[in-house]
Amino acid sequence: MPDYVIVNLLEIEDSVGGRVPGLEGRFSRKHIASRDLGVSHFRYAPNLRNPGGHSHREQEEAYVVASGSGRVRLDDEIRDIKQWDVIRVAPRVVRAFEAGPDGLDIIAIGGPKPEGGDGVRSDAPWPDDVHD
Repeated sequence: MPDYVIVNLLEIEDSVGGRVPGLEGRFSRKHIASRDLGVSHFRYAPNLRNPGGHSHREQEEAYVVASGSGRVRLDDEIRDIKQWDVIRVAPRVVRAFEAGPDGLDIIAIGGPKPEGGDGVRSDAPWPDDVHD
């Protein structure tokens, strides 16, 4: 393995591949040949809300808002986010994003990925979607 690698996130293939219309996701872990780091780019179309969310069994993540603004769901809390905000999320916290009117670009950074992954999908609705 070389001592350094340079990869342009926007040149990596979109792995979301239309599964969520208006969302692109590019994952660099295998391209940068890192054992300990994953760096990903997510681009949300204006006003797009990721309906699901996810958590992890082991992996802590941090997200950097590279451009745009929106909201992040953190378990049952919703917080506004803007450019250059950094959001650190413990593994067990369900997280999901919603873009504002100008869209939302996020850089996600994750630590070592356990063999086979540790992501846990959540189909629980956003707290503001729950109706009595």
